[in-house]
Amino acid sequence: MRYRIIPVTKFRQNCALLWCPETMAGAVTDPGPEVDKILAAIAEEDVRVEKILVTHGHADHSGGAAELSERLGVPIEGPHR
Repeated sequence: MRYRIIPVTKFRQNCALLWCPETMAGAVTDPGPEVDKILAAIAEEDVRVEKILVTHGHADHSGGAAELSERLGVPIEGPHR
C-alpha cells in the first residue's frame, strides 16, 4: 500500500490518497474542499481512484466529497450522509 497526504484548507487538514502499487487502484480519504488540488495529486501519482472514504462530516474532511465523486464517477463511503 502506498499513500500521499494532501493538505487541504487553510488549516492544512489531511486528505489522503491511498493505492496499491501493483494495480494502481486506490481511494481518497477525507477530501476537503480543494478538489482541483486533490485531482492534481491523483494525476501526478497516476492512481485509478475507485472510491472516496469519509470518516466524518465536517466540511474540512468532506467538503469536496460530492464534487470529487461526480468528477471521478466513483461512490462515496462513509459513516453517514
